[in-house]
Order: sequence, then C-alpha cells, then structure tokens
Amino acid sequence: MSDHRIDQRAADLLPEEHAAGSADPKAQAEAILADSDRREHDPEALESRHSDETTQ
Repeated sequence: MSDHRIDQRAADLLPEEHAAGSADPKAQAEAILADSDRREHDPEALESRHSDETTQ
C-alpha cells in the first residue's frame, strides 16, 4: 500500500472516524484501507448473508 494513499486517507478521516479517536491516524487509515482492499477483492469472504436473510 502506498504511503501517499495512506497519508491522504489519514488526512481525510470521516467525522465518525475522528470521533472514535486514534493516537495514530496514519495507522487507522492504513487499517481502513486494508479492510477496504480486502472487501473489494473478495466481497463474498466477508459476508455470507444475502439481502433477503434476516439476523435473529
């Protein structure tokens, strides 16, 4: 993952991400981007329910 991409994401944290707080916004941004990349490359691995299924 590029440092520029991480730096940009750290600079653009969402209000709710700021509210959650972080001692290290760069590490927070890196974790957010890593999760996003995993979801983009393999969306089925993270969610096995379908929209017509409900949780109980």
